[in-house]
Amino acid sequence: MRQLSEHYQKSPDQITAEEFRQYCIYLKTEKKVARQTSTQVLCAFKLFWEKTLHRPWPHEIELVRANPQYKLPVVLSASEVRRILVEVPALDHRVALATIYSCGLRLGEGLGLEVSDIDGERMLLHIRSGKGNADRYVPLPQRTLVLLRDLWKTHRHPRLLFPAKGHSGRGASTATRPMDRTTLQRAFRLALKQSGVQKDAHIHTLRQHAESRIMPS
Repeated sequence: MRQLSEHYQKSPDQITAEEFRQYCIYLKTEKKVARQTSTQVLCAFKLFWEKTLHRPWPHEIELVRANPQYKLPVVLSASEVRRILVEVPALDHRVALATIYSCGLRLGEGLGLEVSDIDGERMLLHIRSGKGNADRYVPLPQRTLVLLRDLWKTHRHPRLLFPAKGHSGRGASTATRPMDRTTLQRAFRLALKQSGVQKDAHIHTLRQHAESRIMPS
């Protein structure tokens, strides 16, 4: 609202709907702002117009928002995932990332896995309270099962598969919570840098290639 007032050099309650429409066109064509920014400007003025000035909202203004931007997702090949994961020094970080990749999990879903979620007989993982707070089962590759079992033997936590190790690095067996999200995100970023893979990837990118189910060595 301050920027709008400065643009017209007058109080915002003196700005007409047509002037605001022209301002939106200015943002779209000259400033070339992103659609999200354009929407924020629109919502701010709409709130001021309806709640403060108590005026009916002219809906034609909404037609001059910036165009939506569509970007192709970053996709990692199986060989690029291998190159990244071999640069992860900590076993628990490496297994967590490999599990997220091979099973197509979101970050929170992977870190929240519990021992009871593994169905080794049917080779399934039980994902609890996923997107939309819904439970689901996902296929569990044999190699991922082996990795999870080998990792569990290092801490033998009665419930968590990826327990937080604490500042000493020795508290995994008695941890009360899973590994911190930022810890794993930092490990992935460092490994990506060390790998030499020149892509703007993050942990969620691992899900883009999940359908291949090719486990890194």
